[in-house]
Amino acid sequence: MAAASARVDLDGKPIKPMTICMIGAGGFIGSHLCEKVLTETPHKILALDVYNDKIKHLLEGENASLAERIQFHRINIKHDSRLEGLIKMSDLVINLAAICTPADYNTRPLDTIYSNFIDALPVVKYCSENSKRLIHFSTCEVYGKTIGSFLPKDSPLREDPAYYILKEDESPCIFGSIEKQRWSYACAKQLIERLIYAEGAENGLEFTIVRPFNWIGPRMDFIPGIDGPSEGVPRVLACFSNALLRREPLKLVDGGQSQRTFIYIKDAIEAVMLMIENPARANGHIFNVGNPNNEVTVRQLAEMMSEIYAKVSGDQALQSPTVDISSKEFYGEGYDDSDKRIPDMTIINRQLGWNPKTSLWDLLESTLTYQHRTYAEAIKKVIAKPTAS
Repeated sequence: MAAASARVDLDGKPIKPMTICMIGAGGFIGSHLCEKVLTETPHKILALDVYNDKIKHLLEGENASLAERIQFHRINIKHDSRLEGLIKMSDLVINLAAICTPADYNTRPLDTIYSNFIDALPVVKYCSENSKRLIHFSTCEVYGKTIGSFLPKDSPLREDPAYYILKEDESPCIFGSIEKQRWSYACAKQLIERLIYAEGAENGLEFTIVRPFNWIGPRMDFIPGIDGPSEGVPRVLACFSNALLRREPLKLVDGGQSQRTFIYIKDAIEAVMLMIENPARANGHIFNVGNPNNEVTVRQLAEMMSEIYAKVSGDQALQSPTVDISSKEFYGEGYDDSDKRIPDMTIINRQLGWNPKTSLWDLLESTLTYQHRTYAEAIKKVIAKPTAS
C-alpha cells in the first residue's frame, strides 16, 4: 500500500498524515473519495452524512486497517451542535453536501437554496474561525449560459471557443430570469463561492473551490423504486440507466440538443487527491474538473448508452430507443438550460499537472456494466410483481 512508503507532493515535500472532515461522505463522490484516501494514503476520515449505504463496505469491511481510519457520524449539518467540534478535530474540511438534482431545482427551490447556501454557511464560518483549510464542491452550473447562446442561431461566432469555453477566472456567470427557478441551484452555489472567496480575502481562509463537470460512474444517484423513491428523477446518467434497465425509451428533454462533457469519477478523484495533498498549489484557486474531449449532445449520449448497454446486457436494443419530451412536461414550469458546458483546463493543468484519461465510451461501458450487475435482477422482480389494487 502507498501509505507504507514515504510520500511526497508535487514539489517533492513530504506529505504529512492528516485528518479529513468529509461532509457528504456517504454520497457518490464521497464514497469514491473515501475509498481512494483509505487505500492509497495514511490519512484518517471523519465521515459526516445522513446515510452511509455507499460507504458501508469501508465501515464494515474485512480490512481492519481501513475501517480503523474512518469514523462515521450520522449528522444533518442543518442543526447539529457536533459540527464545529468535528471540524476542530480535523486538518482539512471537504464539503460535498448539496441538493444537486435538476428535477429538484424547479419543484424544491427553497430546499435547493437552503441546502446549497444557508446550510453551507456554518461550515465556512467554522473553518474560518478555527483556521481550517476548506475544499468546497461547487458546480459547473455557476457559469449558467454561454455568451454564444445569445448570438443569432446562424452566427459563425457560435463556433468560436471564445464564446463558449468556460474559464474560472474570465467567464461571466449568466443566469436566466428569476421566474426560471432552475437557476436557484446555480445562484446559491455562486453565492457561497463568493462568500468563501471573501473569507479568504478578508480573514485569511485557506480554500479551494471545485467545479465538477458531469462526473459519472458507479454508485451515481439512484435507480427509482430500487434504492431511491419511485417518483424520483435522478440526473441524466441514472435516468437513462433506469430506462435501459426497464427496456423503456430514453426521454430526451427538448430533443436532447444540449451539449455536455462527461468525466469518469476515478479520473476526477485523482484531481481531488492532488488538491488535498498540494495545498501550496491549490489554495486560493477555483478548478474546473471535467473532460473537454468527452463532449456530446444529450441525444448522442443516449444513443451511445443504448448501444453499450445492449453489448453489456446481451439484450437487443429497442427499435425506437429514444423519445422526445418537452422540458415543461419533464421538469415542470420554470425550467431553463444552458446550451453547452465545456471546461477550460488551463488552471488545473498549470497548478496540478492534471489531465483526464478515460474516453467516454470506456467510462460508459464501466458504469453500465456496474448498473446492469447491480440492478438488473431487482428491476426484473419489480416489473414481474402484480400491481397492487
